[in-house]
Amino acid sequence: MKNILLKNGQIYINDQLVECDLLIVGGKIEKTGMNIPVDETAKTIDCNGLQIIPGGIDPHVHLHLPSPAGFSADDFESGSKAAITGGTTSLIDFVTPKRGQSIVEALQHRRKEATHSFCDVKFHVSPVEWTKNTEQEIIHCIQNEGIKSFKVYMAYQSTVGLNDKDILKVMKVVGKHGGIVAMHCEIDEIIEKNRTKFIADWNTTPKYHPLSRPNKVEADAVEKAIELADKAECPLYIVHVSTHEALDHIQKAQSKGQPVYAETCPQYLLLDENLYDQAFDKACKFVISPPLRKKEDREALWQAIADGVIQTIGTDHCPFTLEQKRKGINDFTKIPNGAGGVEQRMSLLYSYGVLQNRISLQKFVEVTSTNQAKIFGFKNKGEIKEGRDADLVIWDSDSKNIISAETHHQNCDLNIYEGFKVQGLPKYTFVNGTQMTRI
Repeated sequence: MKNILLKNGQIYINDQLVECDLLIVGGKIEKTGMNIPVDETAKTIDCNGLQIIPGGIDPHVHLHLPSPAGFSADDFESGSKAAITGGTTSLIDFVTPKRGQSIVEALQHRRKEATHSFCDVKFHVSPVEWTKNTEQEIIHCIQNEGIKSFKVYMAYQSTVGLNDKDILKVMKVVGKHGGIVAMHCEIDEIIEKNRTKFIADWNTTPKYHPLSRPNKVEADAVEKAIELADKAECPLYIVHVSTHEALDHIQKAQSKGQPVYAETCPQYLLLDENLYDQAFDKACKFVISPPLRKKEDREALWQAIADGVIQTIGTDHCPFTLEQKRKGINDFTKIPNGAGGVEQRMSLLYSYGVLQNRISLQKFVEVTSTNQAKIFGFKNKGEIKEGRDADLVIWDSDSKNIISAETHHQNCDLNIYEGFKVQGLPKYTFVNGTQMTRI
């Protein structure tokens, strides 16, 4: 591996841009400063006019996810290519065992699937039932497998969800042994009641998807999750927050000093629930859970990012093709839930956050990389410091693009950001010191 010298860039160090050089040796950041000496074998890249920021960490992706409509469109190879193209160098995916399957066995299987990834992958492990072995399996994952986070679903009770009693058991074990519980917060009973009634009344189109999962479904679940985590003395990470009411509960808990962290996604910042009220082939790609919300929710989310109530931006990247989405053409409950975004996350946040003065560049770096590294234990990532992994993005703040399914690198014929104009794109992405061009 050649040494690489990045010259004349604006490097994001200690929460500010500093004009200097950066030397990469053996996949690590060796040194930052001016006039760094290198031998003649080193590769030099002129970064004049460009910003050098930490590689992005997406804390929420679902690659090669099984569903009744088939696997999600991106596997670890295609999904990681798309991620790198967009400036993301690390991913956190999920281990979701089948009921009756060992958590440890499921983790080993998932790691094999991830060997095709071009970037680093961590996992959230999801207990989907409580058995006589669950406690010891969780402890084993923490102590021997390097797993820190455990994802629990309050929704999907018939498949992967847990009831409150078992959620509390998981939280007590995870909290006691230094982990964190990530929570999908939606009240399953209300969702299923609404869905059943809509279908019985022949209300089958995608516009009934958000109506079956109103704001209260998320907000009440968030409130309950916070109460359970407080009782169990367990840190809590709430995934894909989409409503202003949920934010109220999160902010209240944080103000009391409870370790509660919140994640949202670009779709909840930029897209509107009115997109469901159109022809099926256009509306179906927006069927995700939680669903898209109203303007007041979007504005509250942006403010929560700026205020530090929301710590991270993930994508919940889980794309399905139009053919797969059409499995639910006569029944919205059968449309596979999910959309892509791992490739567009950073450019969207820069364009509609930083450039529109909603968030600072510092906040942009924090919510796309630094905070994820701190919360989930990426010890050598998320910041540009000597000795850290050389996961770096050479960012061109003037470069422009129009997002399109015809040109994106995700393995899907749909894109929920179709036609969005973005400014600010990676010129180069480095993963562990290796320069990755458009693969």
